[in-house]
Amino acid sequence: MVEQIKSTHRNVQYLKDTVLPPSITASTDVSEVLAGADLVVLAVPAQSLRLQLREWKPLIAADAMVVSLMKGLELGTDSRMSEVISDELGIPKDRIAVVSGPNLAMEIAREEPTASVVACSDAAAAGWVARTCTAPYFRPYTTADVVGVEIGGIVKNVIALAVGICEGKQMGDNTKASVITRGLAETSRLALALGGEARTMAGWRAWGIWWRHVPRLCRETIRPAGCSARDLPLSSWRSR
Repeated sequence: MVEQIKSTHRNVQYLKDTVLPPSITASTDVSEVLAGADLVVLAVPAQSLRLQLREWKPLIAADAMVVSLMKGLELGTDSRMSEVISDELGIPKDRIAVVSGPNLAMEIAREEPTASVVACSDAAAAGWVARTCTAPYFRPYTTADVVGVEIGGIVKNVIALAVGICEGKQMGDNTKASVITRGLAETSRLALALGGEARTMAGWRAWGIWWRHVPRLCRETIRPAGCSARDLPLSSWRSR
């Protein structure tokens, strides 16, 4: 894949025939990638993050800003990804940001209009990260609620599985809407209990994540026998 990106500026496995910008390069040499970087973006499997950070810590600049694109809780500790980063790199919370939202890589690569959210305890740092990744087709907003953004991104996957079960059991829109609605209410209570903010769960940050991903995930998770993904509508025709 690295050679493919370097030679053709394509990532056929994940992005098909989309041509990547010439400024994007790839390398298997982590020290080369991290050398002099003032912004480090992490997008690795959640359960392998801690061990990888232990290897990379000497290579990350002492004043670098670290951004997490990962969703998940660490098994055994229940730590959010930003907490794992803080633990292993020993850096303050105001140098750790989380980017989350209703974002699919293929659509961003095709430069389709997309919104996202950058969460960081330091408003200035969140603004800097947002400006750094802003493009004509990509609009990041900012918040200080790291807990709410991470919990919202994690729990919506659990509710998506429940909606997928409803789809597989061929239950109606009432049932699926009830699961989604109650799921959002329970997610809000969980986020608040863990130190998140109510407005994060009530705003577009939560609804954007849910309504962009839940229908897609429920289609991909469990399908009725003999039914393909394209046969399952994102919403009922009765709502139109």
